[in-house]
Amino acid sequence: MSFSTTEVDDPTLTQQSSALSLDDHIIYTWLGVTVTCNVSNSHKLSCKLKGKPVVKKTLLRDVYGEARPGELLAIMGSSGAGKTTLLNCLTFRSDRKLDVSGFMMINGLPVTSRSLTSICGYVQQVDLFIGTLTVKESLIFHAMLRMEKGMPFEKRVARTEEVMRELNLKKCENTVVGIPGKLKGISGGEMKRLAFAAEMLTDPPILFCDEPTSGLDSFMAQNVVSVMKEMARKGKTVISTIHQPSSQVYGMFDKVLFMAEGKVAYLGSQALAGTFFKNFGAMCPSHHNPADYYVNLLAVAPGKEEQCRRKISTICEAFSNSQVAMELRDIGKRDKMYNEAYQVMKKISKYRAKWYSQFVAVFWRSWISVLKDPTALKAKLIQTIIVALIVGLVYFQQNMDQDGVMNINGAIFVSLANMTFQNMFAVIHVFCGELPIFMREHTNGMYRTDVYFIAKVLAELPMFLTLSTMYTIIVYYMIGFNSQLERMLGAVVVMVLVGNISTALGYFISCACASISVALSLAPPIVIPFLLFGGFFLNTGSIPNYLSWFQYLSWFKYGNEAMMINQWKGVKNIACTKVGTTCPKNGMVILKTLNFDEGLSSCCS
Repeated sequence: MSFSTTEVDDPTLTQQSSALSLDDHIIYTWLGVTVTCNVSNSHKLSCKLKGKPVVKKTLLRDVYGEARPGELLAIMGSSGAGKTTLLNCLTFRSDRKLDVSGFMMINGLPVTSRSLTSICGYVQQVDLFIGTLTVKESLIFHAMLRMEKGMPFEKRVARTEEVMRELNLKKCENTVVGIPGKLKGISGGEMKRLAFAAEMLTDPPILFCDEPTSGLDSFMAQNVVSVMKEMARKGKTVISTIHQPSSQVYGMFDKVLFMAEGKVAYLGSQALAGTFFKNFGAMCPSHHNPADYYVNLLAVAPGKEEQCRRKISTICEAFSNSQVAMELRDIGKRDKMYNEAYQVMKKISKYRAKWYSQFVAVFWRSWISVLKDPTALKAKLIQTIIVALIVGLVYFQQNMDQDGVMNINGAIFVSLANMTFQNMFAVIHVFCGELPIFMREHTNGMYRTDVYFIAKVLAELPMFLTLSTMYTIIVYYMIGFNSQLERMLGAVVVMVLVGNISTALGYFISCACASISVALSLAPPIVIPFLLFGGFFLNTGSIPNYLSWFQYLSWFKYGNEAMMINQWKGVKNIACTKVGTTCPKNGMVILKTLNFDEGLSSCCS
């Protein structure tokens, strides 16, 4: 069959094209979307040295498209065709290393990332939830942060119940989500329905889905697409990328957008796609999956690259010259009237909940996570008790003599070091492990960064206060420190403060590192310098002048000095049982020997 690249006999495209009218629903249009990879400086230098021109790789080239309310649109294509890149552009989530041009419109008006986030739902390919929470608790958390401000809590819970019934999640509402390899939870299909439920709570007018059927069997995949189809039936605009759908699943989509080599090959009804591709001598055989056939038609086969690219270029150019494509391009050239609904939408804040409401919700979830992770809680408790008993037995009941002074001083510094490493390594995985969840929820406008950090720290604070206090009390009486009650309470305060500082350092390292392995590798070399300047391994009076400033950054110095003063201040007599060795006669001599600050000694007396 012969054809022209500028004019194709395609009545289906003419039938599908229509004037784009504004109504109460969302018409989402994207115009001239082009994505290129930014070239690194090293690559630029390499090309310059070789005398070659610097060429940017183009991922998307002048892509136009439209999704209308009541329609389920599938974005399809072979690997590398650009479907995921396009979806990232449509949701304003493209990698910062990419250069994106073109613009998106809602009901004929340019849309921003913030305004889109406030009205859309996004079901991503990987489902991320806190594994220790139940299905119902997870949805209540989303309802607290994503539903309209001022809505009573009872209505949020009622909406949660309604969504669970719609998606058949009531039977597993009290089952924990689960952690792969650690905590058994809900099934893969239930997890995907939970992801849809979290997005449906706000009844968004537009929904994006990134390969929602990946990893599911054909039956579960059909159920998931049925959920999307039902949302479209209710007047929602639903856009989804999908990979290798079955023929049954493919038939459930109203419209399909086939991508090839970063360009649009076809956009229209899936039922009429065959008529379009028939113009190029490509007729899908009977009893053959149309999705597989068209994706293979638009793929670049190994060994036939040039031939395949010519075919793809011809198909894409033919669609570019079709009436549908020309109408879409004309949208950007026409002035559009502003409607009141969009004017209100533009003023919506990225965050639906107020600062305090965000804090309450995140603190509630973090607190439940701590309480529902008994394994970690028991492990920390057992670890604290065992280490305290070991230290207490090694330094058990010291006497007030020369040996006792040295041993007590050593026990104090060992306790400070243990408190630092124990608390730091206990939290160093927190933000690394939850970083993907935080990034997704923060991007979705659920809560601010400061809210997450403060709530997370405060939720775990009682546990660390308890562990620090428990360790100090056990060690204090086993070793035989100063027996006065106020001295014991003073030691508890100092150890708790040191524990909080080390916990904060652990949080800092966790935030700064992208992975747990990197955080664990960086933590020891960061702590060691502070440890050396703590006043035990190196007398503070003998530190070189050019390094003396560093001691004032070390919490070991302040903790060690405070503990020493708390122990030795007011001790009038120390027994000198060994002849020929230096013997401090009282506590003040010990403090002066260690070169501790006399002003601090006076205030602690």
